[in-house]
This record gives sequence, C-alpha cells and structure tokens, in this order.
Amino acid sequence: MTPERKQAVVLGLAAALLLAALAGSRLLAQAAAEFSGVRAFADLRHVVAFGPRPPGSAALRACRRWIIQQLEEAGCQVERDSFVANTPDGNIKMTNIIGKIPGSSPDVILLAGHYDTKLFSDFRFVGANDGGSSTAFLTEMARVLGHHRHKYTYWLVFFDGEEAIRQTNEMTSTDGTYGSRHLASELAADGDLDRVQAMILVDMIGYKNLEIRPDENSTGWLNKLLFQTANRLGYSRYFLKNQPTAIGDDHNPFVAAGVSAVDIIDLDYEPYWHTAQDMIDKCSPQSLEIVGRVVTAMLQQLDNSPHVH
Repeated sequence: MTPERKQAVVLGLAAALLLAALAGSRLLAQAAAEFSGVRAFADLRHVVAFGPRPPGSAALRACRRWIIQQLEEAGCQVERDSFVANTPDGNIKMTNIIGKIPGSSPDVILLAGHYDTKLFSDFRFVGANDGGSSTAFLTEMARVLGHHRHKYTYWLVFFDGEEAIRQTNEMTSTDGTYGSRHLASELAADGDLDRVQAMILVDMIGYKNLEIRPDENSTGWLNKLLFQTANRLGYSRYFLKNQPTAIGDDHNPFVAAGVSAVDIIDLDYEPYWHTAQDMIDKCSPQSLEIVGRVVTAMLQQLDNSPHVH
C-alpha cells in the first residue's frame, strides 16, 4: 500500500469512528428527551401495588416476574443472578435481575438500583421511594435505551437484598447489600469486572422535594460529572453541592473492587425513610424524569470521556 493510500485509509477510519460517535450521541440525546416521568410513575404505582417486597417473599417474586416482562418487552437480554444469602435470620434465596443491551463495544456501563424493601414486623412498609423509585427508574430506562444501538454495552441491574435483614436501620458489612456484594464478587471471579467502565446507582430518587447531594464514597470524577451535567441541564436546584455525606449503598462493593461508581440518592427523605409513610404520595413524576434526563445526559458524556476506554 502506498503512503498516500495508507493515509487515505486512516483518515477514512477516523471519519467513520467520528460519525459513529456522533450518531451514538444523538441517540442518547434522543433518549434523554424520551425518558418519561409519567411512564416511570405508572411503573412506580405498579410496583407499590405488590405491597411489601422483602427478599424471599412471594410479593418480591411477583415483582421480579413483572420486571423481567418489562425488560424483555424493551428488547433487553435478561439474566437472573440467583444465589443463597447467609443472613442473621438464616439462608435466604435472592435473585439479581440483569437486563443487557449490547453495544458496539463489550465494555460495560452499569446502571443499577435495588428492588427489594426492608422487612418490618410492626408496620406495613411498601417502600415507594426506597426500592420502588429505583425499580421504576430502571424499567423506564430500559424502554428508552433498549431499542437503540449504543457505543457501550449497558447492563441494567436490579439488586436483591440491599436492605439489612435485621430490623435496625443500620446496614453492616455482613447484613445488607447482599446482591451487590454477590455480583461484584462473581464478576471479579469470572474476569468480567474489568469490562465495567462506570457504575451509576440510583436509590430513593422519587421524592417530590428532590435534593441530591454529593456522596463521598463515590468516585470523584463521576461525582463531578453528575453535578456538572445536572447544572448544564438547569437542574442545580435539585442537585446541591453542599453537605456531602459518605453513603453506604450498593455501589460500595464495586468501588472497593476498583470500579468507578456514583450513587445518586436523596437522603433528605429522612422523615419518611423506613416508615409506614414511605408511600406513593411522597413521590412525583417530575423527580423521576429529572434524574432520568440527568443520567441519560451523563451516558452521552461517558461516550467521549477520557476516564473510560
């Protein structure tokens, strides 16, 4: 091949890659506009109708079947990651749900939340925000991403067993985050953890008085990207940079394993957190849509980020 021909081929490949990147960015911009808080809120109503959904319960199994149906209808490849968790109350069978959307690259961007609720014996806890909002967010995200072709492979992960089994509000290193600890360990053992370029975790993001603050346990560059993106979209009143807090959540096992991760969580939900008042009237379609649009815009930024391959 002559030097001139070689240069032409290189330029042609560069142009093709640029066009592919631009096309992917346009698809994600379209997806951000497509994320519907109304549809996500309808999903939230459906999830809450299952009632309390602690690990191992019939209600959670019914909710799992419904989630899988939504993912399959959205075009996702669904995998069930089942395991037996050793808890303070004995062994409990748990199942993570993984909806996979193949991209042109095998490298993975992981979007996650939990779909279980904490078990309380003295009141009925339906977990509209704590467990319900992350579930509804992910099912709607599956719809807006599932039928498009993307640069990265997306995994939508619904963690089981995020809540501690014992009826204290405090998680420990051995009670709570069962699903995320199991999946991080499995991926590391299989050699697939290196494929995960970034993890975006959502938890309690449906509160109608939405206020997201930085998490000190999240990866710095992803935290920065989250708040810069929210500000660029005009959502700085909902994403506040003051009062950072170190949060224990499903991202921690992945951060500990070397994965860049960020937790999007509203801890100002404290008055209703783990109470009988965590019901759907505390949530709003607007909050779900705001977080949905911020996350899809973050995905667009990750397509061209120097922090991912």
